[in-house]
Amino acid sequence: MIERPTRGWRREVATQEAAVAAGGLDPVEAYAAELWPADFTTAVDAVLDAYEHDAAALDPTADEAVWAAVERVVLGLNAADESHGAIETGEREELAEYIDAVLTNAGVDVAALTARRGLSRAELTDSWRDW
Repeated sequence: MIERPTRGWRREVATQEAAVAAGGLDPVEAYAAELWPADFTTAVDAVLDAYEHDAAALDPTADEAVWAAVERVVLGLNAADESHGAIETGEREELAEYIDAVLTNAGVDVAALTARRGLSRAELTDSWRDW
């Protein structure tokens, strides 16, 4: 399974904070805590926790239930982004890939799921995504 994006964000924040503390990185160059503030990553983690729980309980052949789980996670991420404004291109790609991977891990054929709605796999989150 792919790593949850917030783990990488937190790791980069910690790495930069340690480098600043050790004198190896100018504080002006430490961007990670600004890109991914702790309250934002906590909000995203709460949304992803709920999504992972939903996905684990899904019948992978029940399209409407799968789409409902995708809608819930995307709307939750919209709310986190609205509050914090931290989802940009890189984060969007990571989150969309993660949403797909969680479904795949739950046994959902994402390519077939999206094709049944006349969508490409890359459009999985597009119906609800503001980020």
